[in-house]
Amino acid sequence: MLTRAYRESPTPARRAAIATHVAAHPEDAPLANLALGIAAYEQKNWAAAIAALRPLPTKLPKVADYAAYYLAAAQVENNEFAGVGAELAPAYRNSPLAGRSRLIEARSLKANAPADAVRLLRDHYAELPQPEGDVTLADCYQAANDLPHAAEFYQRVYYRYVTGAAATRSASALVALKDLMGSAYPQPTGTQLLQRADRLLDAKEYVEAQRAYQSVVAGAEGLERDQARVRAAAIDYLNGKAALAGPALTALQVSDSEAAAERWYYLAECARKRNDDAELAQAVQQLTAHYRRSPWRLKALMSAANRYLVVNRPEDYVPLYRAIYEDFPESPQAPTCRWKVAFNAYQHDLPGAATLLREHLRVYPAHSTAGAALYFLGRLMERNGDSAGGRACYQRLAAVYENHYYAMLARARLKSVPGSGAASAEVAQFVAGIRFPAATAIPAEATAATAQRIERSRLLRSAGLADLADSELRFGSRTDGQPALLAIELASAADSPYQAMRVMKGMNPEYLGMPVPAAPRKYWELLFPLPYRSDLVRNAQERELDPFLLAGLIRQESEFNPAAVSHAKAYGLTQVRPATGRLFARQAGVARVTTSVLCQPAANLKLGSSILRSMLDKQAGSVEQTLASYNAGPNRVVEWLRWNTYREPAEFVESIPFTETRDYVQAVLRNAEMYRRLYEGAAR
Repeated sequence: MLTRAYRESPTPARRAAIATHVAAHPEDAPLANLALGIAAYEQKNWAAAIAALRPLPTKLPKVADYAAYYLAAAQVENNEFAGVGAELAPAYRNSPLAGRSRLIEARSLKANAPADAVRLLRDHYAELPQPEGDVTLADCYQAANDLPHAAEFYQRVYYRYVTGAAATRSASALVALKDLMGSAYPQPTGTQLLQRADRLLDAKEYVEAQRAYQSVVAGAEGLERDQARVRAAAIDYLNGKAALAGPALTALQVSDSEAAAERWYYLAECARKRNDDAELAQAVQQLTAHYRRSPWRLKALMSAANRYLVVNRPEDYVPLYRAIYEDFPESPQAPTCRWKVAFNAYQHDLPGAATLLREHLRVYPAHSTAGAALYFLGRLMERNGDSAGGRACYQRLAAVYENHYYAMLARARLKSVPGSGAASAEVAQFVAGIRFPAATAIPAEATAATAQRIERSRLLRSAGLADLADSELRFGSRTDGQPALLAIELASAADSPYQAMRVMKGMNPEYLGMPVPAAPRKYWELLFPLPYRSDLVRNAQERELDPFLLAGLIRQESEFNPAAVSHAKAYGLTQVRPATGRLFARQAGVARVTTSVLCQPAANLKLGSSILRSMLDKQAGSVEQTLASYNAGPNRVVEWLRWNTYREPAEFVESIPFTETRDYVQAVLRNAEMYRRLYEGAAR
């Protein structure tokens, strides 16, 4: 696209090509001028932007807000303030540019009517993008000579944001205001000082955070001062130096408050890092005795429980998980903790396992573990001789969570469990009464608002303004449009299948809860694309692999991005490390393995399929163990297999202590099933 290429690299030759096209197609002139005007604005050529954009709001009524916004912005940058408010009128009509337009209008008023600028921004404060809104408001207060309010809003930005242009501007403005105001300068509160120190800590700017906490200690009192002292002492722990942090935290004396609870939490973490179970237990006990409802106790309990989970010590982790869901039932961690306790009881045939599974379904029916709970409840009923009850569980599970891992297993059980007889009235009533979340079908037709968003986005895209077209659709998804239909439109315009998939997953996070027939095929193909299909199928068949399993693995590993690189420096579709690739190069028929070769789909598929085949053979054909090895390494799988005698693969999968690996195995198998349902028998 000519205008898109020009915007990316505005050369004379590319501009000449646009002129030639417009001469042959004069009907395209307004959209071409829109793109040229925006490109001129981005190049800071304000006069050229104004000249290109001025006639467009009337010539492009369907996207007049975009022309108006960039015209007004160029005028303000060129110090042409008259009439800017009137120019911006189209941008205030349900436009994604409304908030930014308020800032432009305020800037146009700042020099000659700063009080009006302040009033405008305060009246529309909720619309303003932040932190730009606060720093612009501070600028306007300063122009109005209201220095206390100017300082207040500069401080809001400076103490909340530690990076970015707005933070830098605010820092400079505050230095000047402090000199100008003298003793009238409003000193930051302890809360603000602590907030900035915490932001620096979150950004891992440990040296700056240490200085900031020292400032809090010097300038604050009470709880905030104690919190700063604790966090300053904890910096060594967060920076990987637990051996230094432990003694400092032990020696620290703080008041009996949340700061003391935080101190015990970090002492627990230091003990965990040292594998000192006695000190860890003491810290947790102190939190339980003195700060039972503190969020720091919740964090300590979760950390300690997870430590014992990964070394298979249920006698230690079960009481901790139980304490979490009993004492913090509304916390985000509570459903997972309740599930850990219930599954442990099921796996070890403990008394009350059925009750725990039922209670989990009653209390947390919408949690991601509900499907597992219903599946294992059905398996428990089977083992207790109630095949009809088991079938009732599987039927409900397959109907509600059609696209989930445990629904796959439920469908398999329904094929093998005898079908005679109905479940008891009590079981039937319980299973039917589980309050699973209801799925919403994709609408067959677009509303007027959705259709308008799509039309506007297509006009912008045809002008080479793909970023603005995408923003239009995302804004519509948040406001007046139908998210699923807008996601399909946005994803369909993506440059690659992996980008389209990310769009769909981001805008439809609950897509797996929707039955396949409730959405058009295109919806699913965007979510489960199959690029490189011929190479993929050929490599799978040559190595006697299920091609849908290989596709499911690639979707989880790289989302079909051939240039994907992980933190562990694994490359390409199947995420192969160079050293591993070289081990399999001859077997796979790849002459030379480099990082660039690994990013070539054909070579990567050869290597990845060879590695998967080898791992599958080493795991005696167990797909679940193979996938766990692919993600976490074979040595860990050997260890996990020693932990228990697993009655079925699902028990092994659910027992995997690493959330990432457990979710990975389930996701790959679910993906493979989705690919099979979508593409098996379909023409290539």
